[in-house]
Amino acid sequence: MKTNRRLFITGASAIAAAAAFSGAASAQDVIGDILNSPSRGNWDDTFDARAAEGGKVASNLPIFSLHTVGYVEQAIAQYSNIVAQGGWQPVPDTKKLKLGVVDPDVVPLRKRLMVSGDLPQSAGISEAFDTYVDAAVKRFQARHGLPADGVLGKYSYAAMNISAPVRLGQLETNLVRLRSMSGELGQRYVMVNVPAAQIEAVENDRVVLRHTAIVGKVDRQTPILNSKINEIVVNPYWNAPESIVRKDIIPLMRKDPTYLSKNNIRILGPEGEIDPTTIDWNTEDAAKFRLRQDPGAGNAMSSVKINFPSPDGVYMHDTPQQSLFSKLMRFDSSGCVRVQNVRDLVTWILRDTPGWDRQHFEQAIKSGENIPVAVTNPVPVYFTYISAWSTGDGVVHFRDDIYGRDGVDELQISSTTL
Repeated sequence: MKTNRRLFITGASAIAAAAAFSGAASAQDVIGDILNSPSRGNWDDTFDARAAEGGKVASNLPIFSLHTVGYVEQAIAQYSNIVAQGGWQPVPDTKKLKLGVVDPDVVPLRKRLMVSGDLPQSAGISEAFDTYVDAAVKRFQARHGLPADGVLGKYSYAAMNISAPVRLGQLETNLVRLRSMSGELGQRYVMVNVPAAQIEAVENDRVVLRHTAIVGKVDRQTPILNSKINEIVVNPYWNAPESIVRKDIIPLMRKDPTYLSKNNIRILGPEGEIDPTTIDWNTEDAAKFRLRQDPGAGNAMSSVKINFPSPDGVYMHDTPQQSLFSKLMRFDSSGCVRVQNVRDLVTWILRDTPGWDRQHFEQAIKSGENIPVAVTNPVPVYFTYISAWSTGDGVVHFRDDIYGRDGVDELQISSTTL
């Protein structure tokens, strides 16, 4: 059973941490001013869309960094103080608030955004959803991995109404994870952050590439691992894992006996290729054999596969289903990681491999030939689970605890808002 840490966090530990936070008294005054502020500010006031405090959300600072650890420690002190002063009140979530709306529910929205530092006090307290509020909501959404459209929908409300004590606990949990990965990771490395469904290519302690990813479903989770990328396979064959044969392919063949031929998947036995019509698909006999998909545009890995030693047999790859990258909840794979704009990442990985510049790589893809390429200088790769971190300047990031590893049900937004 998962443990709800709220009662513990709101107790003596939070207050003690708050006392250690420099400027606690002034912060208390600020929060008090916000919560007790009279209605002020009108729609015709001059508002500035640059109103959000705390700097830009985007950053080239890697999640795995000593700087990040320090910033998370600062965020914990900040959130400890917020908790000690009563946290924030829930925002009514029954209306689709957006720019131009005048509604009483905008008042608690303003107060909530002020406490978390997304909206400055100078914006005032009024019922107008003005450009100040629009900029603050977009900043909040960006910090929580949501589409920064300024419109309050169910996921934005769900993220906003997670209590301050729970967010504090999430930061504390993730600080432990970050500290464990703050050592020497390599001059160049790739980091896959599962809850964020995002990939960082890091060089000299700076993110040089950032990619959207598709990671494992809740019932087929992407594992945590440390390894080294040692091979790139251009136009790969796809060997269907036994779990996928049992859970997906056999049921599909029962519905459509031509599924394998339509998708260029061959059944390979000890003595060669097996005719699908000779197999009883009402049983699981097919799971005894190897099912291999030919290279090509319809291949499950599309143009390229990124290989590294893995006890779970996972890897990174391209996909023909590019539309999945635009989904909000990108937890759709069977454990492997699909990479948007994967050719950029592969070009970076192969930078020190002679003869494999971008032009030659693209030509190899067009050839349709299956080509394994050994990486001259294997690049470290880390699959990790970081659902809360900070990039400094008061910018604190939170993500959905998709696999429920942070220990509080409330943090699994995707499961509670469906």
